[in-house]
Amino acid sequence: MEYKKYVMNVAGKDIIFETGKLCMQSNGSCTVRCGDTVVMVNVTMSAEPKPGIDFFPLSVEYQEKMYSVGKIPGGFKKREGRPSDKAILVSRLIDRPLRPLFPKGFFNDVVVVATALSIDPDVSPEPLAMLGSSFALAISDIPFLGPTGSVAIGLVDGKFIINPNQEQREKSQLNLTVSGTDEAVLMIEGGANEVPESIFLDAIMTAFEEIKKIVKFIKNVKAEIGVPVNPEIPYYVIPDEIDKEVRSYADKLYDDVLKEFDRHAREAKEKVARADIMEHFAEIFPDKQREISDVIYKVKKEKVRAKILNDGVRPDGRKLDEIRPIWCEVGMLPRVHGSAVFTRGETQVLSALTLGTVGDVQKLEGLDDEDVNRYVHHYNMPPYATGEARMIKSTGRREIGHGALAERALEPVVPKEDVFPYALRIVSEVLSSNGSSSMASVCGSTLALMDGGVPISAPVSGIAMGLIKDEASNKVAVLSDIQGLEDFLGDMDFKVTGTAKGVTAIQMDIKIKGIDKAILTEALERARIGRMHIMDKLLACIDKPRAEISQYAPKIITFSIDPEKIKDVIGSGGKTINKIIDETGVKIDIEDDGTVFIASVDAEMSEKAKKIILSIVEDVEVGDVYDGTVVRIMTFGAFVDLGGGKEGMIHISKLSNKRVEKVEDVVKIGDEVEVEVIKVDEKGRVDLKRILPKEEKEANAKSDKKED
Repeated sequence: MEYKKYVMNVAGKDIIFETGKLCMQSNGSCTVRCGDTVVMVNVTMSAEPKPGIDFFPLSVEYQEKMYSVGKIPGGFKKREGRPSDKAILVSRLIDRPLRPLFPKGFFNDVVVVATALSIDPDVSPEPLAMLGSSFALAISDIPFLGPTGSVAIGLVDGKFIINPNQEQREKSQLNLTVSGTDEAVLMIEGGANEVPESIFLDAIMTAFEEIKKIVKFIKNVKAEIGVPVNPEIPYYVIPDEIDKEVRSYADKLYDDVLKEFDRHAREAKEKVARADIMEHFAEIFPDKQREISDVIYKVKKEKVRAKILNDGVRPDGRKLDEIRPIWCEVGMLPRVHGSAVFTRGETQVLSALTLGTVGDVQKLEGLDDEDVNRYVHHYNMPPYATGEARMIKSTGRREIGHGALAERALEPVVPKEDVFPYALRIVSEVLSSNGSSSMASVCGSTLALMDGGVPISAPVSGIAMGLIKDEASNKVAVLSDIQGLEDFLGDMDFKVTGTAKGVTAIQMDIKIKGIDKAILTEALERARIGRMHIMDKLLACIDKPRAEISQYAPKIITFSIDPEKIKDVIGSGGKTINKIIDETGVKIDIEDDGTVFIASVDAEMSEKAKKIILSIVEDVEVGDVYDGTVVRIMTFGAFVDLGGGKEGMIHISKLSNKRVEKVEDVVKIGDEVEVEVIKVDEKGRVDLKRILPKEEKEANAKSDKKED
């Protein structure tokens, strides 16, 4: 392909697409530039369909290159390793709006690789990677029903900002990424500081207007370049004869199956019906098990959707807006800092809170300026949660995505460090899953935070909404609190979390070509009603954070010292601070601004450590009183360690109120003495006088009387 350059203006910023210069062997390739941010995108397709699969094998990789921000990777190898959580989340952002836009029966491998080559802090690479993926697919020979457009949107001082810069992102009340075609919205992802649903809707529609312009631009480029779709691609199609015969036989069998509202009884009936159908057609259509199975799936899907759309009856018998039964409990784990179980229908999550010191914050190495994460949420879903008997593998992309969503949902209500000086980690263990375990994680974590005595500003609840839409009749059914089957056979997974005041996080995925404003409006309002119902259940379990944190959690005290004195507290090679830690058993963190955090389950030891540190950093002044230790004796006096690396001298004349012939007559090395500072000279040398114990004073007074 010959070199081409195209410039598009989005919200006052030029975005430059170039193609035909790099990566000649990809099916489609481009670089996208805005400011000094440059992202390269390549899309490739396998020559043949992937054998033995019944889903579209799309793979998306977003690559963070540390050279893009002028950094050398850490670690021994000094090269990029496995993708960071942030890179995985961006890969998911790229994937989700693209996936619904490939034709049915297309099973060739398609791989999208977006590589961040140069990063300008004021221009986020994520929207550019999403645009580049759409652009590269549109100009390739891969069958793609797009293009899509994508933008980030913020809210600063009551105004919506498209693709905000770094300063605007920091001030923004919401941070959304929206993607869609020129007809409808396909994907939404983001968080907010308790923003009302109406503002969220306005933000989405504002983004959609910009998306339509982007899609028009890419369509014009596609028409100009004019690469035809590869005509050699084979598409999987079920023969009409098989489709007709299997449908006819399965029709009544599945009517009977779907009369059963109990999931386990329904699945047992379905197993029998499916075996009957497969056996019946084994000889009629030999070697066509896949096609027969696919028709069975289509019959089931159509019947479930028709019952919802036409009769308002869901697979488990609920009404469209009905929430499954909920029960929850806090304080399940006695030694854990905070714990809760949240159960909704057959979905159950155990959330456990751990409180740590600021030294326990998550350190991040990536392309952002942000280098630490104080509040961390991890989500785990083992196979037994869905009744599967298989080995537990490493954390998957789905688990990372669900953990990030729950983290985003709760972050706005977590207290700031100056109010609650702890690092926080919540782990949500999915014990049973049948629909929206991520939202159960949000609810369980709210309970765990309150059980742990974390003074959150407000409780957060979450709900997953679904959609059934018939494209032919345009009939629509919005479903509250979807379960697994409705998610699998439905058209939308729309998750919303928030407080009574407003939304904190949102995530939407669509399997159809998009949804309009009317559906979004209804879904948001129904989600709000559902969230408030769930919130009532949470507050009935625990209505506010506990007054005290767990006895097993570290107690943290904070104070400030002069930053210039930090080196004195640390000591050479950490000698001084390690001595304090060994002596008291506490954990100490000191920040660059001089803020000191001391953590221990023993309050007395924390206070002792604080006293030692203050003794190190405080200047010695005349009149100060110390408990010191005699460390050296000279003929003219005794040297006393005052603590914190400070030392003073008691002249022999200041050891007593009586004449002293020899220093050793009063003190010896190792003696503990109470002293008062009587002079500090210009060189910092400290003169002391010994404060006599009460008994010695009285004895000296009696001696003086006898002499008189």
